[in-house]
Amino acid sequence: MVKPIYNFPEDPSDDRATAEHWLASLPANYPEPDRKRLQEACALLVQCRGDQRLETGETQVRHLLSTADILVGLRMDADTLIAALFNGCLSRPGISPDWLEARFGPAVRTMVEDLHRIGQIANVDVIIAAKDQDQHEENLRRLLLGIAEDVRVVLIVLAERLHLMRSIKHLEDRDRQKKLARDTQRVYAPLANRLGIWQLKWELEDLALRYLEPQEYKRIAQLLGDRRAEREAYINAVIQRLKQEFAEKQLRAEVTGRPKHIYSIWKKMQRKGVDFRQIFDLRAVRVLVDSVPDCYAALGIVHGLWKHIPKEFDDYIATPKGNHYQSLHTAVIGPENKALEVQIRTWEMHRHAEFGVAAHWAYKENRSYDLAFQRRINWMRSWLELKNEGVESGDLLAQFKAELEPAHVYVLTPKSKVIELPKGATVLDFAFAIHSEIGNHCRGARVDGRIVPLNQVLRSGQMVEIITQRNATPSRDWLDPQRGYLTTAKARNRVRQWFKQQDFAQHVNEGRALLEKACDRSGTEGKVDWDAIGQKLGFQGAEELFAAVGRGELFVGQVVKNLAPDAPPERAEPEAIPARPSGRRRKSKRSGEREPQVIAAGIGRLPVHLAHCCKPIPPESIVGYITRGHGVTVHHFSCKNVQRLAPAEQSRLLAVNWAKGAAEATYPVDLVLRSGDRRELIQEIIAVLAEEKAHLRALQPPTKSQGEIYRRFSLEVEDLSQLDRLITKLKQLPSVSGVWRERE
Repeated sequence: MVKPIYNFPEDPSDDRATAEHWLASLPANYPEPDRKRLQEACALLVQCRGDQRLETGETQVRHLLSTADILVGLRMDADTLIAALFNGCLSRPGISPDWLEARFGPAVRTMVEDLHRIGQIANVDVIIAAKDQDQHEENLRRLLLGIAEDVRVVLIVLAERLHLMRSIKHLEDRDRQKKLARDTQRVYAPLANRLGIWQLKWELEDLALRYLEPQEYKRIAQLLGDRRAEREAYINAVIQRLKQEFAEKQLRAEVTGRPKHIYSIWKKMQRKGVDFRQIFDLRAVRVLVDSVPDCYAALGIVHGLWKHIPKEFDDYIATPKGNHYQSLHTAVIGPENKALEVQIRTWEMHRHAEFGVAAHWAYKENRSYDLAFQRRINWMRSWLELKNEGVESGDLLAQFKAELEPAHVYVLTPKSKVIELPKGATVLDFAFAIHSEIGNHCRGARVDGRIVPLNQVLRSGQMVEIITQRNATPSRDWLDPQRGYLTTAKARNRVRQWFKQQDFAQHVNEGRALLEKACDRSGTEGKVDWDAIGQKLGFQGAEELFAAVGRGELFVGQVVKNLAPDAPPERAEPEAIPARPSGRRRKSKRSGEREPQVIAAGIGRLPVHLAHCCKPIPPESIVGYITRGHGVTVHHFSCKNVQRLAPAEQSRLLAVNWAKGAAEATYPVDLVLRSGDRRELIQEIIAVLAEEKAHLRALQPPTKSQGEIYRRFSLEVEDLSQLDRLITKLKQLPSVSGVWRERE
């Protein structure tokens, strides 16, 4: 629990006097210049918020002062306290961002603006009632972190929520109490957990349980018997005893401890299906040592002091958990015959548990590992640790802002559904993320109530409303990368698919005209049975044949070749043929992997290979080339080697298509990544590949040019969408300045 610096009176009659008393109670570590700034902020706070009250009956001034008081307990700086005092003031007359910056500096302005955006996020009921509730709540947490360019903003949000939870006992509306408690338990407490702010996390969880499960809360509190302060005194006595024993045995160790809070006891009882009497870690201490042998030495000292409880010992050093968590866990009958849990680990194990893949929040919440998001959390926690240790951490905060931009943005629909999009996504990307029909009929958009262009780049926390018209259709300009309408692969593919469907009639006419001209030039006499020719080449009939020629997917010469009277008979129904990487037969060692499948008509049993020069991937447009003695090579339609074919060679081209099973195979692709020289980058690249389940085939030694490092590596991917996601995530890694696909 964060103990108050100032004991606010129950019913203050004068907000101004309350503010003066709070200022007088500030610790000595706030210098005189900071005190003067805080005094000015308090005076302005009373002036602009003195007429407002919360639903709890408390004045707005007292609420904000109490929030700032919690932040004082967390040893936050004066800028943070001032930003907390002005939270919500941008909606008041006479208070503007420019005014704030002129009076209190740019840092306060930025934090208050972020708090204002967060304050506009409401109607969480819709999120909680949604089918995919867990994902929406996760997106809401990420939204709060995404809006906060400064980690201190999150601290202010959590401190304000904590004071609100302390105050809702005065609410007469029980449903409102439960709603606030539910939001606290599902959104705010997990945020505090991820940032490692245990004081806030524990109290937020306990207060939420008090209103969500009042009978269980009261029962556990009664079973605990002693008050929390007494349990804390007990833990402190245990810590002193262990420190004394370790010093006598000349074992260097740091010992910390905490009494288990009511919510975690209740949660463990629910999870394990056990009674209160079977919970042995109501009181717990943690021992940090230098080496693995020291871990077992410390364990011997603990068991020498107190009798251990049978079946309550776990050696996660010899047998780590699935997330690589390592530690020794034991339970003993400690002083006063009370159960005591002891965790023992090395400093390296502790850092891994707190900041690595085994991060406490990810393990407890059973979340998948997100490299970019985890790095952002780790930096926030590092900053907070330095602040708690009294280290000047301004440089670290600046570096955090510069290097760890959020990889995604989180925006809201008018019904407060949170949508995750890659950073840089536009309004039009958002429309297609909701539904392809909304994107296809999009004609305009409002962001936070204002009309914006469709290529407007979105920021976390914005509310987006798409304006549609029944007769509206996509524009080809949307596919022009220079115009910046679409950045996500999903949206681009939807637009391409729409045009492919809509242009069918036009392509049919264009293809028919091209083939009729070719027939005239070749002197073909009589009526041509185009349906038969189309079926011979693997199409359903004449119209599909004409459309393929009109789209440029099938060359005229290949069709005309089949008009010759001595043309050999072709298969009426093309079959799917395995296509192997050019030049070698691929033998898969991985379970379940299948050969790539393409449909090629009129080639009998000729072997089919994927071209090594362009390495096509489904659903890219492809064309086949009948080689001399080596079967058919499948190229990307725009491959430079295909485009450079002599006219005489173009008759060797034939139509091929991906089969339905093509997405179940994997395809080779080469990437180039340009970056600064950073040691950790290769591990982060491998983590991204693992997250996307892409197989790394080869990694070439890095090369250096003009101060930048170039890394080339070969992968296997399932389709173009997976490749687009990979490239997007790799571009978002720190120090990476470019990622692109390499073709010969």
